[in-house]
Amino acid sequence: MRYLILVVAGFCILCGWLVVESGLFDDSSQAGRGIILLQNVAGNQEVETPDAPESNIQKLEAVDSTTFGADNAPTRTITLGSVDPRSGYKFQLELSSKGAAIKKALFSEFKDRDYKNPQPLVIISPIRERDGSEILAMASTNFVFVQRQLQLPLNRLDWKSFDAETTNNGPQTARFEAIIKREDTGDPVMKLTKIYKISRDSYLLDCDVTIENLAATEQKVRFNMAGPSGLGREAFRTDMRKIVAAFRNSQGQISSVKFDKKKLSRAGSPDERQLTQPGGNFLWIAAVNKYFAAILVPRPDEGKDYCDWITNKTGRFYNPDGDVKADNGDEMLGVDLTAASSTLAATGQADSSKTYNFQLYLGPKDKSLFDKNEMYKNLGFLQTIDFMGCCCPERIISPLAFGILALMKWMHGFWPHNYGIVIIILVFLMRLVMHPITKKSQVSMSKMSTLAPKAEEIKKKYANNKTEMNKQMMALYREQGASPIMGFLPMLVQMPIWIALWSAVYASIDLRGAAFLPFWITDLSVPDALVRFSTVTVPLLGWKIQSLNLLPILMGVAFYLQQQLMPTQAAASTNPQMAQQQKMMKIMMPLLFPLMLYTAPSGVNLYIMASTFAGVIEQHVIRKHIQKKKEAESKGLVAATSKTGGKVKKKKPKPFFKT
Repeated sequence: MRYLILVVAGFCILCGWLVVESGLFDDSSQAGRGIILLQNVAGNQEVETPDAPESNIQKLEAVDSTTFGADNAPTRTITLGSVDPRSGYKFQLELSSKGAAIKKALFSEFKDRDYKNPQPLVIISPIRERDGSEILAMASTNFVFVQRQLQLPLNRLDWKSFDAETTNNGPQTARFEAIIKREDTGDPVMKLTKIYKISRDSYLLDCDVTIENLAATEQKVRFNMAGPSGLGREAFRTDMRKIVAAFRNSQGQISSVKFDKKKLSRAGSPDERQLTQPGGNFLWIAAVNKYFAAILVPRPDEGKDYCDWITNKTGRFYNPDGDVKADNGDEMLGVDLTAASSTLAATGQADSSKTYNFQLYLGPKDKSLFDKNEMYKNLGFLQTIDFMGCCCPERIISPLAFGILALMKWMHGFWPHNYGIVIIILVFLMRLVMHPITKKSQVSMSKMSTLAPKAEEIKKKYANNKTEMNKQMMALYREQGASPIMGFLPMLVQMPIWIALWSAVYASIDLRGAAFLPFWITDLSVPDALVRFSTVTVPLLGWKIQSLNLLPILMGVAFYLQQQLMPTQAAASTNPQMAQQQKMMKIMMPLLFPLMLYTAPSGVNLYIMASTFAGVIEQHVIRKHIQKKKEAESKGLVAATSKTGGKVKKKKPKPFFKT
């Protein structure tokens, strides 16, 4: 019984950890705003200072009093793509002339969580500051004249914008220009051109930044740019948003560095927010949430297989209202990028301009999609997909979870075409595969229960001699074919499978919006919500409940039935403490899990409930087997085997102790 209690306690701790990670106690909303500090750079020094007031002409003065400026153009919004799935475009971009940036990106294939009136899902949105200004994704920020040690904040400048253009084969482009000039003479010094291009049937968009020297002298310059940002909390419970950077080592293996909200919020200095990996060549950087990713790939120069012109990659955490706990739901994550310095020849010469190419993936975190596309596969976009490994190493959980996801997708396409049915079938298949181990465990536990009185006698007899007591206990177990290890070993074997199955169901993009029953479980990625009502806050606990969820209640019933069928320890009749423990377990288990998982995704709860009910059936079958075996042994018979030719034979008596 002691081993069973330890195993159950460990299992409860595991599930408790999964629940905390899944955000039961996190009531923050999914809407978000943020604050960013202007990143000013002089020479090679990085200094963070508040944003300066915005004027009609943005300008900075160098040491020699030469003043550079850039004229503001009219504020405009350019639209590329469409939210109509029939158009063939995967998303719609709203581009802003402010910093020549992405103001908003909406999917054409995916909808938001509004069950009454679902709208196209917004994957990128502005990060709003307390003063009403906005931080936009892919905005060009500081343009730096390295030799003069001055910079121009281009993200506060409205660039000149041109109408969207569509070619015959479908791609759409939008172009922005900014010209930096001397204010005293009006002579142009530098021209920046930024072009966005999207194509039908592609989650990729191209972004090219060209810097052209218009001065008669050589110029050494560099620029900073905001990366992908503004992703909302796609997860219903936990905040799974992260900043991810991928690197390739000298052996060709791809690995990643990941910063979540907690890590970025605790980072004290810019160095602690740098995404670097010693010995790794930088491939891409991404902002991700539970189901979707915005992956920015700086394209390497010709002849190279990795990008060496991005020098700094810094993750940022924005907390607009400044709340201490940073859990009000308005928090955002973002990225700052710094390009290496380039020396541009005087105007008219061959090397007077340089173009930097970026590709931005805006789409689902889908392994099958990543595997089909050669570029996605070679760059390791798979690194954006996370599973909750808990106490199991990622190298064990990830292959199992990906295998389960592949099996689920195959089963869905083969026959049921319903992921709810797929989950139920998968649970029963898992139970069937693990049945021999489970059966052996239950038989062993039953024998341990029968041997409990004899074990107590040995403990009392050899209380002062631990070595002899352990020797006699092992002899008893060996004689009767019982093993204390077998009671919890199957659970340890199955635990990685449970965690992998949990993670696969929890993180699968295929379950987002997938219905099980049209009148009840209409989305397997959110609670089943049989009846919806206004938000109710549970006193003392602070939990916010918005619906009556039936699945957790059915799960409680399943746990109650399972507890009733669990083998009863014979020692409990003579040990009041053990009897009390058994009684508490039978009460707590049916209550604990439904409470912890009340607001969990219905796909997860369906999996647990189906697994528990399958366990009840399995235990009933095993219990009948144990009962028949006990009746046969009480009559002095043992079960027939292949060695006995299918005939029942008399049981041979064995001595209590071997001599």
